[in-house]
Amino acid sequence: MQEEKDFIQELLHPKTRNTAFEKLLREYQKPLYHHIRNIVLNHDDADDVLQNTFIKVFQNLEKFKGESKLFSWMYRIATNEALTFLKQKAKKSGISSEALQNKAIDNLQADVYFEGNDIQIQLQKAIVLLPEKQQLIFKMKYFEELKYEEISEILGTSVGALKASYHIAVKKIEAFVTTN
Repeated sequence: MQEEKDFIQELLHPKTRNTAFEKLLREYQKPLYHHIRNIVLNHDDADDVLQNTFIKVFQNLEKFKGESKLFSWMYRIATNEALTFLKQKAKKSGISSEALQNKAIDNLQADVYFEGNDIQIQLQKAIVLLPEKQQLIFKMKYFEELKYEEISEILGTSVGALKASYHIAVKKIEAFVTTN
């Protein structure tokens, strides 16, 4: 993508805003979808959250101060939208977030958009047992292959703390997988 500061100016300028936003959508729609899908696990839910994410991005562009990369800022919005969505869905269903995620994992095998096998299902079951932040860190590092520096910017956590959390998450997942 072109120089970020120039691109942000295009996003903010009334004459170039729509064209620049279309470019933003083309560039970030797939990676943000995959990020959200890793959190919510369901295709239709991921589509809904992705749409809400881009609406929030569009509505809040003027508030973007450039203190982080545009990519990180949008990922932070997507992460928050996905987590909020899960909490609201669990509350509406009258179950815990963990129970909701377990239900989503059970539905994965019937999901035509899920390309995993039994090992992937087992991995997802192990991930659900992790605390929320460890889940996010593990998914961002393992599935999305983001660098610690990028995750640090998105989650607002130090690289050292991220590495420790990831290591602990991996150990917990290994323990779960080997005993089940």
